[in-house]
Amino acid sequence: MPKTIVEAMIEGGKASAAPPLGPALGPTGLNVAQVIIEINKKTESFKGMQVPIKVIVDTDTKTFEIEIGTPPTSSLIKKEAGIEKGSGMPHADKVADLRIEQIIKVAKMKSGSLSGRTLKEKVKCIIGTCNSMGVLVGGKAAVDAIQDVNSGKYDSEIKAEKTELTADDLKGLELEKKKLAEDVARRHAEEEKKANDIMSALVGKEKSVIKSRLKENGISESLITKLLATIVGTGGAAGAPGAAKTEEKKSEKKPAA
Repeated sequence: MPKTIVEAMIEGGKASAAPPLGPALGPTGLNVAQVIIEINKKTESFKGMQVPIKVIVDTDTKTFEIEIGTPPTSSLIKKEAGIEKGSGMPHADKVADLRIEQIIKVAKMKSGSLSGRTLKEKVKCIIGTCNSMGVLVGGKAAVDAIQDVNSGKYDSEIKAEKTELTADDLKGLELEKKKLAEDVARRHAEEEKKANDIMSALVGKEKSVIKSRLKENGISESLITKLLATIVGTGGAAGAPGAAKTEEKKSEKKPAA
């Protein structure tokens, strides 16, 4: 039986006849609206996430079957954590905390595409991804959480394949996420003040000197880039932020010769 396969990436529960899916299904002779309805039913649980789907069409009988893949691990973690994106500086800024039950849930959903023979090994793979996103597990950094898994701390939950959380658990995680966001904001404010103090003490110095001093004091590369872009100097020397505008105003007031 000749078959045609149509593959696409769609938002869970929101497939439509618009490109890329609609035009790809049109030539198959299927009822496109019916296929879309079936896809949305099957991907309803992945709302807000991109999901790989495959429509396998029997070109003789005009029947079809739909295979649903799973979203990337990072997308599943973001959904569980209730965040839009991971941390830009995962080693320093933590954006959420997950319980082991949520890690087990993601590991089961991605089971077929993870390395490792046991669920315990797959759980560690998911925790590794949390590490690169700045997501804590059980209130701990990923390295420590993996040690807990190795030590058997979560053996009972993993053996039972526990994935459900209580309302109190979820409320606690939301409070922890809020606290983490406040900690990040406070740390960034302190870092920026420290950086500005250093720059104020180095007005007139070369940018390379300022950059080196900022690095020596542990200022992040992203903040250094941002701050150095605000300073202007003459003859290769860097001035304080806003110095260029001040000089421009003075030159505007200077009478023509």
